[in-house]
Amino acid sequence: MDLNLLRALDALLQENSVTRAAERLGTSPAAASRTLARLRRAVGDPLLVRAGQGMVPTPRALELREEVGALLRNCDNVLRPGAGFDAVHLQRTFAVQATDLLLTGLAGTLTDRIHAEAPHVDVVFLPEAMEGGPALRQGWVDVELGVLGHLDPEIRTRQLTRMTLVGIARSGHPLFDGRIDARRFAAAGHIGISRLGKRLGPIDSALAERGLRRRIAVVVPSHTSAMMLARDTDLVALTLADWLPGTTSALGLRTFPLPLDLAPLDLGMAWHPRNSSDPGHRWFRDHLAASVLAPSGTGDGDAEPGTTS
Repeated sequence: MDLNLLRALDALLQENSVTRAAERLGTSPAAASRTLARLRRAVGDPLLVRAGQGMVPTPRALELREEVGALLRNCDNVLRPGAGFDAVHLQRTFAVQATDLLLTGLAGTLTDRIHAEAPHVDVVFLPEAMEGGPALRQGWVDVELGVLGHLDPEIRTRQLTRMTLVGIARSGHPLFDGRIDARRFAAAGHIGISRLGKRLGPIDSALAERGLRRRIAVVVPSHTSAMMLARDTDLVALTLADWLPGTTSALGLRTFPLPLDLAPLDLGMAWHPRNSSDPGHRWFRDHLAASVLAPSGTGDGDAEPGTTS
């Protein structure tokens, strides 16, 4: 059945007038009259019959009026973007690839947000082991979160915020006895953070420009282990400014600005375009973004949101 023929039938049954139905359909009365004739043949009923100066529906037309209207509404819902989406009925598991530092700050907020609307949605956080690989393309990961790079060309991205690196050490560290300049910073023992065991990075390049070099006494694979180690030693680590201040304080740690000219980190999310228009995926991405911009425990020190694209 031609959907346009159903719309014409609906207009005729609602208006009980060929002329008014034509106006509603944006066509001529002659075209509407021909459509009525076609509908009469298809249904096997006159549908509308002359009564004085107007027309009245037949009993069959009255039976069809509500049925046709409901059918068209259902068709419109099917064709409407995001049709029929209701988070409360969503039963789905989303996989997010992120560093342990990011997930520690946002996992609680994200869980509270999504479960308030969708109690049957679960989240699996994955390490960055598949970063730069085909995880998004293959569907192993729904969203990659962090400093984005080495993505497949079709991948969609959204910038979320810009964050600054700071140093972190135990509160009683000798560094805090005076002004922390580049020379004193370089002279301290350092904790490298790399899941691949890399020892050098932008910090070392910035120090080298000043003729300085630091000693990386130990390399650990996660920010969490770096914070634990910094708590128990005189080694210095790196973290994000204004991120998890409550946890930092509770661990007896203290942050300090880096005495180096370093570019801030652009934090964003990435996903495969096959999920761009999926209402459930879009709903999850919106909540994930909101959780990054207002993570748990940041208080007045929330990172300043960046522009989105």
